[in-house]
Amino acid sequence: MADDYVAETYERRFTDDEALQKHALWREICRYLQRYVDPGATVLDLACDRGYFVENITAGERWATDIRDVSEYLSSEVHFVQSDGLEADKVLPNESFDIVFMSNYLEHLPSPADVIEQLRVTTRLLRPGGSAMVLQPNIRLVGGAYWDFIDHKVALTERSLTEAAELAGLTTSRVITRFLPFTTKSRLPQHPLAVRTYLALRPAWFVLGKQTLYLGRRPL
Repeated sequence: MADDYVAETYERRFTDDEALQKHALWREICRYLQRYVDPGATVLDLACDRGYFVENITAGERWATDIRDVSEYLSSEVHFVQSDGLEADKVLPNESFDIVFMSNYLEHLPSPADVIEQLRVTTRLLRPGGSAMVLQPNIRLVGGAYWDFIDHKVALTERSLTEAAELAGLTTSRVITRFLPFTTKSRLPQHPLAVRTYLALRPAWFVLGKQTLYLGRRPL
């Protein structure tokens, strides 16, 4: 039932054409995020959806997981394992990833306790010294529009996200409070060149940025 609910929600929310457009946007977003990802790293895209991150980031080894079977959207170079994110450490090799990435995911979990547990799972998956990267809508910046999506359950700010990550055993490396706009249906520039320009102009982030980028490290 949970799988059907998630699948139906996402099928209604984004058309195939919009998914292709999102890949074009994510190529530019990943061009920026690459500074945090060594090209030889082993990367996991947790709750990967159609692989917008994992398909557009350069890495030595790329893995992905999602509660749905989204393997049809992923290239053969990506190792896909279908799993609930909270169970990922039971089906994926622990202490094996240099980067675990999550985007627009934690707000869908049932409770704050599950957010902390998901970050604990992430810590277990990371190699000592590995990094968690979380792209997360920030309710303090978004306001009531945060609840415009029926599957949003947990409200997070940059401070509560940081607190949850540190409770889960991560050491905070960097927090960019205002990074991307709220959704690709919002005022994020839609042309790839415009996205690249936006990412190069930090003052624009202070106007349009409603999502926080969190980076934390598993201690050695």
